[in-house]
Amino acid sequence: MTIKVRFYRVKENFTLDANFSMPSKGITAIFGPSGCGKTTLLRMVAGLDDCANGYIKVADSLWQDQHSFVPAHQRSIGYIFQEPSLFPHLNVQQNINYGVKRSCAASQKKSADNVVELLGIAHLLQRMPDKLSGGEKQRVAIARALAVNPCLLLMDEPLAALDQKRKDEFMPYLEALHAELDIPVIYVSHSSMEVSRLADHLVLMDAGHVIATGDIHTMMTRLDLPVAHDADAAAIIEAQVSGHDEQYHLTHMEFAGGTINVTQKALQVGDTARLRLAARDVSLTLERQSDTSILNIIPVTVDDIIDESASQVMVRLSANGVPMLSRITRKSASELKLKKGKHAYAQVKSVALLA
Repeated sequence: MTIKVRFYRVKENFTLDANFSMPSKGITAIFGPSGCGKTTLLRMVAGLDDCANGYIKVADSLWQDQHSFVPAHQRSIGYIFQEPSLFPHLNVQQNINYGVKRSCAASQKKSADNVVELLGIAHLLQRMPDKLSGGEKQRVAIARALAVNPCLLLMDEPLAALDQKRKDEFMPYLEALHAELDIPVIYVSHSSMEVSRLADHLVLMDAGHVIATGDIHTMMTRLDLPVAHDADAAAIIEAQVSGHDEQYHLTHMEFAGGTINVTQKALQVGDTARLRLAARDVSLTLERQSDTSILNIIPVTVDDIIDESASQVMVRLSANGVPMLSRITRKSASELKLKKGKHAYAQVKSVALLA
């Protein structure tokens, strides 16, 4: 099943033009720079902003077309705003109970209890909102939204109001929800790091237009899209723990293209995790190097190469079918005689373990 969205609206000097489909499972990120229309699109999906020329169908439920419009309060959604917006006169338990009361599911009380445990807020149930940190408030807001038993969860930059320390504390809870939830999530963000950690599917926006959609791994490395030329351009790789080097405190991660070593993590052999390989941290060589401090050397084939500036190029690589990116100088590309189909070795200087 899929979720189909189509909206077209011209208001003042801004045109929103969105036409895409997304999976009815996992996290779909609406990604793009500030002011490109991400929140406006999300509010239209929720039914909070009117759009006469709109269409949305969630699985078998038609929420809007040219003949009908289901109002926001009748749509089966949970909505997480940038600010938590908890009821200040209710404690945490009462805020969550408000969501439970809005649900018609008989088993929702038990489900809400499970969400409370998953989000780590059981010890906060009797606290008032003004006694909570920013991250705690957002976790309570998520629990309240899920207590409604929605068929679609909407999240509008839920980390925007948090400082970096609180963001780092909050992320594991979002990742836990990602692993446990069986409902689709639309996650609005302009942070490539958040999207890299959480998203399965990407809807890329620019100046009010949806310019591309697809699987996160492919989208992040498409050279015809701006995300692959951002300063933080990176490839996302799913890998599995194959072992640990106790002497040097390393964890070995296997993927289709080979083995990647990361600083030792508290993971079990067989666990899967997501790796982020920044394009700026990947260099290329035609021969496998032996006298080098770089541990991660992956055989690759050049898929494509494109000029980024007068001095740099971006190279899209294939590591046995897994896409990677490398940002190098034009001079290096010329001296290596890089072209599509050429075999080389990617030297990965730094790897971020995301989840």
